[in-house]
Amino acid sequence: MSNNNYDRRKFLTHSTMAMGGLALAGTGLPFGAIAQTANSSNKPIRLGFIGIGGRGSWHLSVALGIEGIIVPAVCDIDPVALYRAKRWVEESGQPTPRLYGDGPTAFKRLCEEEELDAVICSTSWKWHAPVCLAAMNNNKHAACEVPLMQTLDEAWELVETFEKTGKWASIVLGGFGDMTLLNMVRKNLLGDIIHVESGYVHDLRRVKFDPEEEPWRLQHAVDRNGNLYPDHPMRNMMPALDINHGDRFDFLVSMSSKAVMLNKYAALEYGENSPYAKMKMALGDYNATLIRTVEGKMITLNHDTHTPHPREDFRIQGTNGVYIRERNNSRIYIEGRSPESHQWEPADKYIEEYNHSLVKDYNPPNRIGGDIRGHGSQMSETPQNWHRLIVALRENIQPDWDTYDSVTSSAISPVTEVSVADGSKPIDFPDFTRGKWKSRRPIYDAG
Repeated sequence: MSNNNYDRRKFLTHSTMAMGGLALAGTGLPFGAIAQTANSSNKPIRLGFIGIGGRGSWHLSVALGIEGIIVPAVCDIDPVALYRAKRWVEESGQPTPRLYGDGPTAFKRLCEEEELDAVICSTSWKWHAPVCLAAMNNNKHAACEVPLMQTLDEAWELVETFEKTGKWASIVLGGFGDMTLLNMVRKNLLGDIIHVESGYVHDLRRVKFDPEEEPWRLQHAVDRNGNLYPDHPMRNMMPALDINHGDRFDFLVSMSSKAVMLNKYAALEYGENSPYAKMKMALGDYNATLIRTVEGKMITLNHDTHTPHPREDFRIQGTNGVYIRERNNSRIYIEGRSPESHQWEPADKYIEEYNHSLVKDYNPPNRIGGDIRGHGSQMSETPQNWHRLIVALRENIQPDWDTYDSVTSSAISPVTEVSVADGSKPIDFPDFTRGKWKSRRPIYDAG
């Protein structure tokens, strides 16, 4: 195994006051401790929005529909997005927000000048860590779209800043995990978990060449080679494997295929002589990463955004059986319980039996202003992860995904890049908790 000492950085010496901010580190939101139908406090929450394009506008619309949320400031380099956000805030009945749009680092002034509980970051990837750090260093929490950061230096800086200031950065905006799947694991339906397989398998060829949607995404394929988007599958994998909460990632091996599909797509769309058709791409069309945990569990993590395919989902194997979650055809096999030996059965009855109370009992108040707008699921109720984020801010506790978990999830990307560049050699994974993973309580409980 590699001797890369990524987890042996010296940490800052913290004062007693700074360490006091860690009293709740790793506690998250205790199961059953918050009401599902009403907030336990009427404390208003002041949020600043940084990055309010397609995805950021969706988050802004979510927030404006929640009672007690105030949006005093918005920030974006695109005047169209900035003034659309201004209009939405005004339409919600709130005062006109202050606008920060004078260049790519205007977010720093917002973090320095505004009195906020948290910032909501939905910028392009390279700005995620700088925005979060600016917030944390100016007495604000940061809720961020995924990934949280791009490099291991940024990962350690986020952890160190959290431990110094007590202000967290979280990928809570990345979505709410499959609580039914987690309930199957926590109630031992599948036995001891041995292996999980999932990934970000999503055809994004059109998106990568669309200047109106995410024009920055293509550059990552030009410059980087590894698993560039681990957080969506990790929101199910990490809780199911108790990562940072009784187990942790030990090491990984990552391998990428050749890169041909983006050039072929560009040749078809723009012509064989277009710059895109001839541009050298670093990112292999398919990346497979194997991760082993300290307790001997195994993960197969896939990344494929360049080939033609429908979206794929999740497989989890335990000592009692296996569950495959698919969009329209989830299947399961439980030894001694399934009706036919070594034959799949539909998972519907198990999904109903193991439906988690966090999902069953979620009954949010009616939204202010109606349905959610912007780039995301079209919903008529506040999503669960946003509900729990607001309760965490009101109660002054950490969200479900704290800084350690958020950094661990996103740090998979730079570690895979090291492995791919080093001939797919095993690379030790940093322990961002510095040993606290052995005693930290689970992210969620069974319910």
